[in-house]
Amino acid sequence: MAADQDVFQVLEPRLRGRLVRPWGLGIRRGSRGVEWHGRQAAGRHRQLCRDRRCHRGGELLGLAVPMGVVTQTGIAGLTLGGGLGWLRRKYGLSCDSLISVDLVTAAGEVVTAGTEHDQDLLWAVRGGGGNFGVVTSFEFRAYPVGPDVYFAQVLHAGADARAVLRSYGEWAVTAPDEISSFAILWHAPEIEEIPAEHHGTPIVVFVAMHSGDAARGEAELRPLRDIGSPIADLSGVQPYLDVQRFFDEDYPAHTMRYYWKSRYLTGLPDELIDMLVKRNEISPSPHCTLDVWQLGGMLSRPGARDTAFGDRSAPFLLGIEANWESPRDDEACVEWARGVYAALAPFSTGAEYLNFPGAYEEHDRMMRTTFGDNLDRLAALKRQYDPDNLFRLNQNVRPD
Repeated sequence: MAADQDVFQVLEPRLRGRLVRPWGLGIRRGSRGVEWHGRQAAGRHRQLCRDRRCHRGGELLGLAVPMGVVTQTGIAGLTLGGGLGWLRRKYGLSCDSLISVDLVTAAGEVVTAGTEHDQDLLWAVRGGGGNFGVVTSFEFRAYPVGPDVYFAQVLHAGADARAVLRSYGEWAVTAPDEISSFAILWHAPEIEEIPAEHHGTPIVVFVAMHSGDAARGEAELRPLRDIGSPIADLSGVQPYLDVQRFFDEDYPAHTMRYYWKSRYLTGLPDELIDMLVKRNEISPSPHCTLDVWQLGGMLSRPGARDTAFGDRSAPFLLGIEANWESPRDDEACVEWARGVYAALAPFSTGAEYLNFPGAYEEHDRMMRTTFGDNLDRLAALKRQYDPDNLFRLNQNVRPD
């Protein structure tokens, strides 16, 4: 009926899920309908749930599904757009762990797409967005992680930004797959862990998680911590769940205003580093950040046509985060982010991470350069499952 009347509905079903451990023993928990039992490492989530609930359940069994880096992130949008998180270099994108989905099509039909049936549809939802229907259930493969991991947090003064970012780029392309890291250009918050003379000034922060044994993680993250002369080093062993919550306070719900874009980078040459340092220095809000995501590892191993997500060969992603508090700063912050985006063009592959789409500017170009040859296959599937383009309030794959 909603489709006939061209009405869009927002579905918010309650959490219901099942995660399965990789050996025979099992556990059942009635809370919020989460059920755990044996035979294979898999997890099912029936809703648009947030990843904190997924992680809380997995902690009991030493398992995790690759999710995002903020626990308020919805599993559905994250996964359908790919899903970059703390486990990306060890276990790939969230969509890479997707085993099956239940989906309601524009015609109201319920279909299940998995490795043994409707394989083309499963291919499409692994990074192709919410273009093909309403996904009501996700089944994921889970992996052994934690409960404790080694987490590096190293802060450098803005005066050293160029030198430490150059060293970070050299380190990042040789780091083991167990490490997933960021280099974040930011302004220092007024917290006691940072020397007072740096409060409010530009800084560079290295944050990195090692997904394996904590002692091995400390040793393998030592080269990152040895870069330059940090103003603070807050590294140590933490529960994996605490790492997942690390960024939560920076993104309070219903408080901040956000405009995010991105570019995949071909490298970190000196010219790019210089531009990033200068753009960080003039950001209109102390909450704005420029985030260099380390890629590679398992994330990069599937071929461009293996999933709808597309090419994965870039060594880095630059996340442009305009984050601010007052509506008075809307224009300045959006203009700053768009300026960084434009300046990145000479250093980019041309593709973007579609979970950071800005306001869908230059939509058709963005879709073609990001999906490449996969866009034609996605459009054919769109014609099959949603020929009238009911599901279009998204990074839209058009059926025509």
